[in-house]
Amino acid sequence: MKYFSLFFTFFVPLYAQISAYKITPENTLHVTQQKIKILDAKVLFFNNKKTIPFHEISDLVYENGVVYFVSDQGYLYKFFINIAKNKISSLQYLNAYVLKNKKGQKLKKKKRDAEGLALCKDSLLISFERKQRIVLYSKNGLKIKKIKIHKDLQNKNNYVSKNKGLEAVTCNEKYGIITAPENPLKNTDSKYKMLYTKEHVFKFIANGSIVALEFFDKNSILVLLRDFNYLTRRRVSSLIKVQLNNCNANNICKSEILAKLDSADGWKLDNFEGLTRVEGNKYLMVSDDNENIFQKTLLVLFEIMP
Repeated sequence: MKYFSLFFTFFVPLYAQISAYKITPENTLHVTQQKIKILDAKVLFFNNKKTIPFHEISDLVYENGVVYFVSDQGYLYKFFINIAKNKISSLQYLNAYVLKNKKGQKLKKKKRDAEGLALCKDSLLISFERKQRIVLYSKNGLKIKKIKIHKDLQNKNNYVSKNKGLEAVTCNEKYGIITAPENPLKNTDSKYKMLYTKEHVFKFIANGSIVALEFFDKNSILVLLRDFNYLTRRRVSSLIKVQLNNCNANNICKSEILAKLDSADGWKLDNFEGLTRVEGNKYLMVSDDNENIFQKTLLVLFEIMP
């Protein structure tokens, strides 16, 4: 009986605590004018002394019922996620890893500022903010190789600050790997946001800072942007679709605002930084709590309307 008890204790699954969260404003006009539909929103909390601390989530990837999260601190988490009837019903913890180099050594703290996460074939792409780079990792956080990036992104002096590096990354077969700095590089026209492949630059007009990328279809990419006023505490999260195959001679591409969620309109936002497709036109969005007791890790399921 003693051995059975030990066996059962060892294999008891760990679940994140999730609680309902009302993100939408009371004024339904600010909801219906959006081209997305919020299906569910949850506050996500996971704190187990036997695992790596779960804070500062900067991006996520969904794959066949599994969701991977990456944090600013260079941690990679793996959960089973159960989504039923357009509701997030549970997240079961599977594992967590510290990002490591090819030798299996943990990354030094100054190199851990992971921001963007994307699935690339059977591996994970991670973009970094401070030591600006993109690295291909295994699904258990072991470095496979460093990815070559556009020449304009290779010089750290081109970024507006050391904390405004490669905030987002995604990929598909046609365009390969696409990344973006949080803010436009120095000596570029600041009214344009810029997306970079290894050799090309795509431009579009938008307000805010780029925080996440995800392909919508073969030729269109979704861009999540945020704007935050430190004085008024106003937050704005915007979702824009950029048509990479509909650009002029100056590489300025046609874009469409799908959603503009503004706390001034009653949207109960937090620091949204991550975006991933679940299936069809359904997506998950996650916020970074900045390891701040006054902020939350929000996980939002939404659908882009046809």
